[in-house]
Amino acid sequence: MTHTIAFYNLENLFDTEDDEFTNDNDFLPDSVKRWTPKRYHNKLRKLGYAISNIAKEKTNNHPAIVGFAEVENRQVMEDLLNGKHLKDIPYGLVHYDSPDERGIDVAFIYDTRVFDLIVSDTYRVHIYEEDGTEDFTRDILLVTGRLDGDLIHVIVNHWPSRHDGAELTEYKRVIASQKAGEIIDSLKADEPEAKIIVMGDFNDDPDCKSIKNLVLSHDLYNPMEQINQHKRGSLSHDHKWDVFDQIMISTNFFERRSGSLTFATADVFDEEFLKLFNGPYKGTPFRTYVGTKYKGGYSDHFPVYMILEKI
Repeated sequence: MTHTIAFYNLENLFDTEDDEFTNDNDFLPDSVKRWTPKRYHNKLRKLGYAISNIAKEKTNNHPAIVGFAEVENRQVMEDLLNGKHLKDIPYGLVHYDSPDERGIDVAFIYDTRVFDLIVSDTYRVHIYEEDGTEDFTRDILLVTGRLDGDLIHVIVNHWPSRHDGAELTEYKRVIASQKAGEIIDSLKADEPEAKIIVMGDFNDDPDCKSIKNLVLSHDLYNPMEQINQHKRGSLSHDHKWDVFDQIMISTNFFERRSGSLTFATADVFDEEFLKLFNGPYKGTPFRTYVGTKYKGGYSDHFPVYMILEKI
């Protein structure tokens, strides 16, 4: 038996309603982006199709678990799951509102036939600017349950962006990395042989300080290090590939014991239907927007996935 574990940044999955408590004004019907119900439902349909097909050619099945970034609220996730491509899959949902200023959160879905949810929780990442004001970012989500009978812990991340420059903002992602490390430490304190999956949009590549620190100090394996960034990645910027979306695992996923889940493979899900098919950016993700210009695509990120085998 094989199971697909995936992560997907959905590129601003906002509804069309105004939330007075967040900065969602770009995604309203009367905004400069003209985010209409028709465009919203088109995006939901496309994302549902993409999610249902992640690694399907390899497993002949939909993903057992998917983590997400850039979802506005629980309602958009419910709308996504109720779409025609996902409605027949009994996905359960874990979502918490986070303090991010734009109102975007992480989320987690699971096929209730193979994953038994035990507990979930969120962890605040406290980051401060030079003037002492807090830079509110996404919480880190921890979900614990049994996948095909095997106890696993999944940590879902969306670390601070590089919007103000990679070097200038590096310390923010290092702080987020340290918080993720604290979560791993707490899990191992209670369960020394805990099987842990760390997934997310880290806004850093596998060779960056924040990722390297986490992998080396917590005995993780990062299969995304094997992606050749000259030719592929999970997103593209200025004709350069990055692998900001990653799935890391505790090394005990390599132990081959009867009845346990073991690591098989991992990759970027970059099928042709998710790509631009012509023009100077041919082969890069088919986005919903480029700036304020509506393109009608899926996301500016490709999903990433890992396949686990039950021995």
